[in-house]
Amino acid sequence: ATANPPVCRLMDYGKFKYQEQKKAADAKAKQTVIEIKEIKFRPGTDDGDYNIKMRNVRRFLSEGDKCKITLRFRGREITHQGIGMALLQRIRDDLQDLIVVEQFPKLEGRQMVMMIAPARKKVAAKPVAEAVAQPVAAPQQPARAA
Repeated sequence: ATANPPVCRLMDYGKFKYQEQKKAADAKAKQTVIEIKEIKFRPGTDDGDYNIKMRNVRRFLSEGDKCKITLRFRGREITHQGIGMALLQRIRDDLQDLIVVEQFPKLEGRQMVMMIAPARKKVAAKPVAEAVAQPVAAPQQPARAA
């Protein structure tokens, strides 16, 4: 009897295996691996070092990686957590157009940690307002005298 679709198909097994390997290789090439990069700050990090670290953070974000911002307190610095919170707030404000904050600053032992990820790119909205602004006028018919 003739089934539709056919129950089995005769094919070259070597060719089939080769095509499956190519599909798997293509799928692997298209996937991206997101790494978590860690940048360490101190409460006394000055402007020069801050700018260099921020340049590295921007580079990591542009490559699509997440960043873990670690603020390490040593000795009696732990009593001045406000300074650390202000530094993390400054980082967040400087990068606000590039990032999404995944984990807001929290204290873990002697270090304060904040996780940031690159912001999703927004799709440009189509100009719908122009079409709505100009209503289509109905065609006028000449009046007939009866």
